[in-house]
Amino acid sequence: MRIIPRLTALTLISAVALPVNASIEDSARSLVEQRISGLLSDAIVIDAVKSQNTGHASLSQSDIDTLDQTWRSETNTGGGDMTRSVLEKDLSEYLRKVVAEGQGVFTEVFVMDNKGLNVGQSGLTSDYWQGDEAKWQETFLKGDGAVHVSEVEFDESSQTYQLQVSVAISEPGSQHVIGAATFGVNAEAIE
Repeated sequence: MRIIPRLTALTLISAVALPVNASIEDSARSLVEQRISGLLSDAIVIDAVKSQNTGHASLSQSDIDTLDQTWRSETNTGGGDMTRSVLEKDLSEYLRKVVAEGQGVFTEVFVMDNKGLNVGQSGLTSDYWQGDEAKWQETFLKGDGAVHVSEVEFDESSQTYQLQVSVAISEPGSQHVIGAATFGVNAEAIE
């Protein structure tokens, strides 16, 4: 079954984002239940998020903005100490493995702390602070079990239709939300 209906060449050229239909929404939620939740309950994820939450406990919004600007500056210049330190974390290595072993379903994964700051990621993100975006606000702030599914968009770099599936991360055995994660998902690879 194809998730995205065939589009005429003219429509394809002009398509920027497609709304999520019920079939895609159901497939994304099924993916969370069958695969994503298990990946996020791994000790490497939980321990890294909890550690960063402790380390970032006293950050102000001004501190967060400064970190985000540093990150953005580094991504514009090809990287630096801050981006390298996140990409070299064990959690980031784990997330790269998740993408590599995802059988073409996952295009990227990143994990955020309780302030919406990146803890680890499979590849470089354009910004460090996700706390001002729906992927964090509609999951972390909504509580245990919260899932947010984005619109489907055409990704020029991979030439695929993708959506983002974001999930609240809770401590195993509790309903205490400690962070969130976003999975880039190839819309045509899920049913």
